[in-house]
Formats: sequence, C-alpha cells, structure tokens
Amino acid sequence: MSFMSWQTDYQVGVAEIDNQHRRLVQMVNSLHEAMKSGTGKTLVPEILNNLVEYTVSHFSTEERFMQETRYPEYSLHKRQHEELTRQVLQIKAQVDGGSPVNTIEVMNFLKNWLVNHILGSDKKLGQYIIGQRKAA
Repeated sequence: MSFMSWQTDYQVGVAEIDNQHRRLVQMVNSLHEAMKSGTGKTLVPEILNNLVEYTVSHFSTEERFMQETRYPEYSLHKRQHEELTRQVLQIKAQVDGGSPVNTIEVMNFLKNWLVNHILGSDKKLGQYIIGQRKAA
C-alpha cells in the first residue's frame, strides 16, 4: 500500500497541474519506499534533488497559469511556493552536508504540505482558471 494515495479530491480540474501533482505524490511514495526498504538514507539525496527540480518546474507551471489568467492571489500563492522551496533546499543542504535527516519527518512534511496546498490554494487556483476558460 502506498504511503500517499492519489485521491479524486486532489484534482484541481486543470489536466497539466493534476498530472504534475500525481507525479509529486509518486515522489513522496518513492521516499517512503526507500525508507521502508532501509535505503532511505542512501536514496534521500537523489530523491530530494529530483524533488527540488520537479517542484521548481511544477511551480513555474502554476505561476504561468496564474500570470496568464491574472490570478488575483498570485503574490500569496507564489510566496507559498517560495517558502516550500526554501524549506526543501534547507533539507537538501543538510543532506548534502552529511547531517543526519529524519526521513520520516521529511516524508510527513512533504505529504502534509502537498495535501494542504493542493486542497487549499491549488483548488482555488483551479476553480479560477476553469472560470476564466468558461468566460473566454
């Protein structure tokens, strides 16, 4: 059983964003699998690196949608992205520096942030984009 299952509640209604969210869920599950198999400490640097790269790309996609549709909460949403990026880069710096990292805490942090962000800010964004498309 996966640590984090994709749920229809996570869909924001914009295919490109939903597909990227599914990929982020898969990455959290990869971290969980690595931890369960005892290879978490070995694979954490690679998984975090991939996560940072993919997250930056995903945030860029969302921010592009926000700019194209003149999303009124763009600044707030972008700050949330910047905060997560900062936190993940701090974790990555710890790992890269050889400091011990609690894999379970990292995994739970990522899961909780992702779920809360999708169900909150991203759902609002999705509704706004859909509304803009209907109005066009």
